[in-house]
Amino acid sequence: MVVEALEMIQAEKALAKNDRILIKPNYIDSSHPSTGITTDARVIEGVVKYLKQKNYENVTVGEGSGFADTMYAFKVAGVDEVARRWMVDLIDLNKDEYVVADVPDPLALKSVRVSKTALTSAIVSVPKLKLHRMAGVTLSLKNLMGVVKPKGQIHRHLSKKIADLASVVPPKLAVIDGIIGGEGHETAGKPVEMNLVIAGTDPVAVDTVGAAVIGFNPQKAQHITFAAEKGLGTCNLQRIRILGEPIEKVRKKFKPSFSSFILSKFG
Repeated sequence: MVVEALEMIQAEKALAKNDRILIKPNYIDSSHPSTGITTDARVIEGVVKYLKQKNYENVTVGEGSGFADTMYAFKVAGVDEVARRWMVDLIDLNKDEYVVADVPDPLALKSVRVSKTALTSAIVSVPKLKLHRMAGVTLSLKNLMGVVKPKGQIHRHLSKKIADLASVVPPKLAVIDGIIGGEGHETAGKPVEMNLVIAGTDPVAVDTVGAAVIGFNPQKAQHITFAAEKGLGTCNLQRIRILGEPIEKVRKKFKPSFSSFILSKFG
């Protein structure tokens, strides 16, 4: 499914042959992907396979886990086996060199400490399809928090800061793992079988579609609308060309946790 999706969107046009490519999954913790919390290694493998077929050689899979040892999280998910099979590097971004980057036209974040690998790579963001207590949804833009240190600096004025971060390290591609989604919130462990992949060269559009697929109004995910306002992509569903299955055919309404409801209603 991943290779088919990337072929469909002609993903190679978003990447230069000499790019150092960083595949950035979501391993907030070391939960198995079947829980609906972390990225399925099969989706990562699909991205790697596509890139190798297109003769991209400088490919790395990297993450900076928030609540686990990153390399252990890779092992639980089976990403270490994918890396061995395809001879790509694995990197714990928490142990990377970090540099301070200025934010262009900041909304709330004037500068940010980011992984040097992320800053110097073409990023392919490969998040899980799931809800989030504070952001509403955690998809390809929110996934960028894994390249920041300390991660806590992003939480105040979260939506604006996610958009600011995305302007520093904008993904060239976004591939959402919707094989098994996650309702409730980002670490709830409430899996929902979806059996789909959402991919595109506009991460704002991909997240807009991802939110719509799980029954979340994209306009209420403020980081998505802020990113669009910063010129990083479109969040208007009417202006997004959907290839493959229509949203209406695959949509399932994800149930938020009580805390998510409180934050979205009163936050």
